[in-house]
Amino acid sequence: MFTGKTEQPCCLCDDPETATRIDLPPRAVPAMKHADAIAWQDIVGEVSIHFCANDWELVRDLVLDMGMNPLGRCNVARASFDLREDFEAMLSQTRDEPDHGPVEQRMLEESEAVLEAEEATDRARVEALLVRWTLSDRLPS
Repeated sequence: MFTGKTEQPCCLCDDPETATRIDLPPRAVPAMKHADAIAWQDIVGEVSIHFCANDWELVRDLVLDMGMNPLGRCNVARASFDLREDFEAMLSQTRDEPDHGPVEQRMLEESEAVLEAEEATDRARVEALLVRWTLSDRLPS
């Protein structure tokens, strides 16, 4: 049985033909629509969301031109992510939550490098800003 990431439809309109993928830290999940039942702490690695060509234009404009975060409109059911295996109920053991620190730190460093680069693509800049906004509460003061 395969439990890895798969390409998902557009997280805004459910169009199966997507044009752009954005990778975010697990901490982005609670900001997404219908995320109440998902324990984001159990996500291993990155969360990927996909956009169709039409919605990508809107998202790009919202983020780059207006400084608005579109994650609240993205349906988490259309995101792609890996959950850690849950053997706790079967084994009657409590396991530690995955440590998101290294993933978040790497994504934040990559995002800052993209934002400092003069010739970054719009996709890279949108992803970098969404990562920065998602992790802004984790930035050192």
